[in-house]
Amino acid sequence: TTIEYYAFEDCTSLQSITIPENVTSIGPGAFLFCSSLNSVVWNAKNCVIDCGSDFLFYYFYSDFSGTYISICPITSFIFGNEVEYIPENLCYNLDKLTSITIPNSVTSIGRSAFSGCSSLDTITIPNSVTSIGDGAFRGCSALTSITIPNSVTSIGDGAFSSCTSLTSISIPNSVTSIGGQTFSYCSSLTSVTIPNSVTSIGWNAFFS
Repeated sequence: TTIEYYAFEDCTSLQSITIPENVTSIGPGAFLFCSSLNSVVWNAKNCVIDCGSDFLFYYFYSDFSGTYISICPITSFIFGNEVEYIPENLCYNLDKLTSITIPNSVTSIGRSAFSGCSSLDTITIPNSVTSIGDGAFRGCSALTSITIPNSVTSIGDGAFSSCTSLTSISIPNSVTSIGGQTFSYCSSLTSVTIPNSVTSIGWNAFFS
């Protein structure tokens, strides 16, 4: 049920991993420096990630020039049909990830779950999802369109911030409030549809 912190650190020949459905907890840095890891199958139904100072698949180093380094070159991330919750920071800064499919079993997308996935150009959010966490898709700069289903009632702060290729967005009638910075720095956004159900728009929601 538990994968301890740094459990697979420096497994440089590891190319794929399957997380079984009974895993409920994974410690920080579990897959740090797995420099050949390109495929993940995620079957964990309801898992919590304790990131601490290190993410599962991503390590960053900032020297005096501000250099950031991504370690795991993951291109494929498949979610099993029993997954209920996508943990916060799960795919943080996986800049080689190009597409994902979220199964109908998922009801919640955690904070920063796909933040910084700059190659992610397509995503389908199923009707089962009711909440999208803060910064869930922040910095997904290749994402050109997103469909938010009618099941969603809550969109977190900065959920789609800095999605610089996003050209249009339609917010469903199920949403009553748009959080702060939700679409800030979406510099290609030319069309937004806001339904009558929305009663409040947060600070800097459409800034820049």
